[in-house]
Amino acid sequence: MSPRRSYDQYCSAARALDTVGDRWTLLIVRELLAGPRRYSDLHADLPGVSTDVLASRLKDMERDGLATRRRLPPPGAANVYELTGRGRELLPVLQALGRWGEAELGELRPTDAVRAHWFALPLLRVLEGEGLVEVRLEEGHFHLHVGAEDGPVYGDGPAPGEPDARLVLDTGTCAAISRGELSLEVALRDGRIEVTGEGTLAKALKARC
Repeated sequence: MSPRRSYDQYCSAARALDTVGDRWTLLIVRELLAGPRRYSDLHADLPGVSTDVLASRLKDMERDGLATRRRLPPPGAANVYELTGRGRELLPVLQALGRWGEAELGELRPTDAVRAHWFALPLLRVLEGEGLVEVRLEEGHFHLHVGAEDGPVYGDGPAPGEPDARLVLDTGTCAAISRGELSLEVALRDGRIEVTGEGTLAKALKARC
């Protein structure tokens, strides 16, 4: 565990950065917003982070009350990390940061890694209501818990159970929404998003087509 560093400033923003300002910490939070994750899963979905840095950040997050570690019962029998309530309170912080960063995203670079679930938070910013939404991209599937007040806000793979809505779109459309260049309404109206399902969310989205 690395020693806590501080800006030593009596300012709430400075205090927040004392805790989450280290490189990788907020991206680990992004991954843990999907629910409990194993160390190996976190390492696979954070390309570029070293094992030493990831282990150190996770220990720091445990110390600072942002995350906890627990052992899954058999047959899982693996250690997983998950956010505490305090850690989950960083969701609106990440959403605000993501919205601010839309102008910096630009086009996909040859060196950029991509994971399908990295589009989860941008889509959550533009979806309204409450319900389970399954999203299908070329890179893979993920699901969103729209309007969830606790627990995971998204997850890898198909939705657990019957979703309220299924969205099928290409990565280019999803990236354009993430960059703030394309609104959800225009994407729906132009047929760039296929909506299926009989839930309230699906009906609301179809009404906007």
